[in-house]
Amino acid sequence: MTAPAIVLVRPQLGQNIGKAARAMLNFGLTQMRLVAPRDGWPNPDAGPSASGADAVLEQARVFDTVKDAIADCAQVYASTVRRRDLIMPVIGPEEMAARISNSPGRSAILFGPERSGLETDEVALANAIVTVPINPQFGSLNLAQAVILLAYEWSRSTQLAQPPAKEPEPAAPHGELEGLIGQLDQALVAKGYFHPPSRTEATRNTLRTIFTKTGWSSREVKAVRGVVRALVNPARKRGEP
Repeated sequence: MTAPAIVLVRPQLGQNIGKAARAMLNFGLTQMRLVAPRDGWPNPDAGPSASGADAVLEQARVFDTVKDAIADCAQVYASTVRRRDLIMPVIGPEEMAARISNSPGRSAILFGPERSGLETDEVALANAIVTVPINPQFGSLNLAQAVILLAYEWSRSTQLAQPPAKEPEPAAPHGELEGLIGQLDQALVAKGYFHPPSRTEATRNTLRTIFTKTGWSSREVKAVRGVVRALVNPARKRGEP
């Protein structure tokens, strides 16, 4: 699976380029391509805003046109609101991520300049428009926000978004559970817990069910037995081992 390139078309502020780099690296993306950045490149304002994502900025490639920036890409997605002057597919982030994951070639996601977005002829170069559900009364996303939304969606299809689960502890042997139940039963008898006598068996069965249906590990059984022991035995004085 080849990670997509993030193509920033005519970005205006170095700070926004840096923030976009930070958003990219958060989700494992490192290929930044810049098309005609307004203030040239490199831009001294980008580094501080990248907050450590320097590798993305150092590897960034600069192109004169969008066509040049995507020349090696088999799949291109234009991040923009739906353009009614174009007849082309409009998909959501999830479908975009699935297409990129299933594509053997290189992919790119285009993001337009902060104020105006992508031009119609630039959107037309893409295979599809990708847009996110957003409040129609307030659809203002800054560049880094747009990048992080799509980068996150792509990352969900990778191991990056799925931290390895901790292996569950094996269940304690039945004999260990019986030892815990017996210890607890003795402590409760000593405290006169089982009352009235006619309910003793039912109460014991309830307690047994609590300890046998939860899949306690040996470590957990030992911890609970230690708690019971501490409650039953006299409190240790300060300074005693």
